[in-house]
Amino acid sequence: MAGQGNRFLRSTMKEVCVDRISGTPETTVSVIIPMFNEQDNVLSTLERVGSILASSGLSYEIIPVNDGSTDDTLRVLDSLASQDPHIRVVSYWKNGGRGKAIRYGFKAARGAYVATIDADLSYDPRYILEMVTVLEEERDIDVVLASPYMDGGGTEGVPTDRLLISRLGNRILQLAMPERLHTLTCIVRCYRSEVLSSLDLESNDKEIHLEIISKVLAMGYRVKEIPAVLTSRKKGRSKFSLRSTAASHLLFTLFERPMLLFGILGAVLTLIGIGLGIYILYLYSGGELNPNRPLITGMILFILGGIQILSFGFLASQIHFLRKDVLLNRRAISQVQPLFRDAVIMQKVPEKPGLREDGASTQK
Repeated sequence: MAGQGNRFLRSTMKEVCVDRISGTPETTVSVIIPMFNEQDNVLSTLERVGSILASSGLSYEIIPVNDGSTDDTLRVLDSLASQDPHIRVVSYWKNGGRGKAIRYGFKAARGAYVATIDADLSYDPRYILEMVTVLEEERDIDVVLASPYMDGGGTEGVPTDRLLISRLGNRILQLAMPERLHTLTCIVRCYRSEVLSSLDLESNDKEIHLEIISKVLAMGYRVKEIPAVLTSRKKGRSKFSLRSTAASHLLFTLFERPMLLFGILGAVLTLIGIGLGIYILYLYSGGELNPNRPLITGMILFILGGIQILSFGFLASQIHFLRKDVLLNRRAISQVQPLFRDAVIMQKVPEKPGLREDGASTQK
């Protein structure tokens, strides 16, 4: 493949990764575009993104990640990369999900700012520049999100059912977050590279967006939203799945706020038990209590079950707080490591062979 910045390295697992050493050493913006069977969108998407970035005057790279496509996506990417040194393709042979594609893109990115955007351009690429501007002008902001659900944002042509599910899902997810964010599931974001280097990401699908925000907030990084307009897909087939989306949102919410499940359920069971106890006392005071009815047993089971579930919720919350402490420590370590590494390197600089300060030879 032509172009030094587009050279491929093939591993024994037949996965293809870009050569991170070649190419321009100083890059301002890296734009990651995960792609799965997007042959109809590759050309228009890369041309549009490239045009926007080129007009900005910033040094940039575009990293399309071929997520095991079975159509001609990789062939088109190879062709475009051979003509444009700004395009650095990452590819692997088996589909792994959007999360895996984004993680591979993060590993390949060399920019000071790393943005992600969808392959169908449901969001205008100009938002990339707006997010970069926020990071450059506001040094206390670490992550910028594009949000169609905040004031100034909006949607155009999005199917009603998908829009309702998205809005409802984001409302539920807000319950799990320590900060109020309008849109937690959007792929259009921009990060400082040092933020990404401190994260240990695991998700392979779209829940990676939730994982990133959860860990970023737990580590004390600052997040800001900008208004954006979400439009409907023009070409290709949508990868949206109601079942997987709803399941991931619900599980994430319960993971982040376990007391939402254990607390509510435990409280309800305990209150039912207390209610049964009051009813039993009422029957007993009136001499109407029938010892053959299992009311007393039911009361005991409801109260004990409710207390036990509340205890599980308390323990789960403590584990969540411990996880937050671990992430905070991880951020602190990631900030200190470069300084420690530089200090070690300076201490290990060897004396030039054969020379000494007095000019005498050190060789024996």
